[in-house]
Amino acid sequence: MSSDIQRESLAVLAEVWAHSPDVRLGQLFAHLGLLGEAHVGKGLGYIEDDELLAVLYRHRAELETRYNGAPSQPQQPTGAAVSVSGSSTLPRTTPAAER
Repeated sequence: MSSDIQRESLAVLAEVWAHSPDVRLGQLFAHLGLLGEAHVGKGLGYIEDDELLAVLYRHRAELETRYNGAPSQPQQPTGAAVSVSGSSTLPRTTPAAER
């Protein structure tokens, strides 16, 4: 295991956390675990350091895009529930024209 990758991972982790200062560190780790499962297919305890670094870079880019005013996906209505992948978890409704 490369100490350079570990140092870089910690630096990017600090940047990710700085984008979400209201998030507790445990919440961030849990979220990274979900992202690891979604993007790499491994839980946080099984992910390799280089894979975690890739997840951290991807998440940092998503946060930067969100906070720089250029949403990477359409805005959800207020109160909408959104999954980790960004898809809505609200039930789909059929438009009146299709009924």
